[in-house]
Amino acid sequence: MLRKDLIQSVLKRALITGGDFAEIFVEDTVTGAVAMIDGKVDSLNSGRSFGVGIRIFKGLKSVYAYTNDASETSLLETAQKAATVLGELKEDLDINLTLTERIHTNVHPILTVPSSVSSTKKVEMLRRLHHAAKNESSEIAQVVARMLDIDQKIMIANTNGLLTEDRRIRTRVVGQAIASSATENQVGFEAPGRHMGFELFDKVVDVEALGKEAARTAITMLHANPCPAGNMPVAIENGFGGVIFHEACGHSLEATSVAKGTSEFTGMIGQQIASPVVTAIDDGTIPNGWGSQNIDDEGNVTRKNVLIEKGILKGYLIDTLNGKRMGMEATGSARRESYKYAPTSRMTNTYIANGEHRNDEIIASMANGLYAKKLGGGSVNPATGEFNFTVLEGYLVKDGKITEPVRGASLIGKGSEVLKKIDMVGQNLEHGTGMCGSSSGSIPAHVGQPLVRVSEMIVGGK
Repeated sequence: MLRKDLIQSVLKRALITGGDFAEIFVEDTVTGAVAMIDGKVDSLNSGRSFGVGIRIFKGLKSVYAYTNDASETSLLETAQKAATVLGELKEDLDINLTLTERIHTNVHPILTVPSSVSSTKKVEMLRRLHHAAKNESSEIAQVVARMLDIDQKIMIANTNGLLTEDRRIRTRVVGQAIASSATENQVGFEAPGRHMGFELFDKVVDVEALGKEAARTAITMLHANPCPAGNMPVAIENGFGGVIFHEACGHSLEATSVAKGTSEFTGMIGQQIASPVVTAIDDGTIPNGWGSQNIDDEGNVTRKNVLIEKGILKGYLIDTLNGKRMGMEATGSARRESYKYAPTSRMTNTYIANGEHRNDEIIASMANGLYAKKLGGGSVNPATGEFNFTVLEGYLVKDGKITEPVRGASLIGKGSEVLKKIDMVGQNLEHGTGMCGSSSGSIPAHVGQPLVRVSEMIVGGK
């Protein structure tokens, strides 16, 4: 992507004001997107993004600059401008730098690059999704179908001598069905994705089944009664139910907040922060996982990080700069949306691990409560961990059995408190697909869990 001698020159220029570390990140990304509304193609886009980011450390200070002009003159000027932010030029510096290329193992094989698939075939698949959803019921008023793919090639080099490359291909499909009556609308939504090529549709996703499931959810909720409000036990189903842990707890375990002391979990390694039945993991190595990658955006090999084990806080997600601030090593967790962002500690595939309880035991244990089968969007106060998530599909539980569907429910609480109230963990771990937004942009991330029971939770309703 860039000549080795040019990279060496740019890195040396980045240190001309006495910086102690410099890094160059090169990105060449191709994207594709098709959107269909009510069976008609609404948009069909493709794009390419190329750019170079340069980051310099001097002690605990850092500066980041980027350009999409990869000429030698532009890169040297960008490096020098960034370096001068950190100090005065030091003309007598003698910088020796040897880059050693490292080839990593690719654990995310790709069979069919999405950009090699015709738009006609992509549109045909979305049309099948549309018809499957539409044919479920005359109450389905609208179907929105989208297909997204990204092919990101990166090169990373730094003054520690690292030179490495990676290629990340991700594919995702979204189906949204809206069921309508004379008085209201209800939405069903499915959006699976993987670090995978177009073979996603041969191995993982049946687009017709996806369309039917989105329609089923919308129709079920259209005929549901309002959910009663109050404190009650809540059973949260697997997959995207893990979004509560991700948003209300996971972000507080990222060094981005821990190093600044703004996380409620700062300085608590070794302490009991969750129920003994809770083990939480961030694993960027899951083959073809939506949030997986071979290396992070600093070039470190990704790994499986145990965050909480049997309720005890075991570790954080750490990038290089915040690791220096904390006196701890990086954990392969540095991520960024693109070359326009400096990397920082982020989650990959974060989940609560399987527990010891059978799922039927969990439901049978509840005299009166709520079964949250699917969660929707929500909001979180990152400083306090207080959250509010909508329940996309919910049911009342009475006398140990799932009974009638209810709509309009929301789950309200505080992450650190909910962690201590999870008293039963099932055995059906699944992952849900999402996009995570934070200081280094929007990145793909899986959330996950098996069925879990929270002994008491505030349920918003009517």
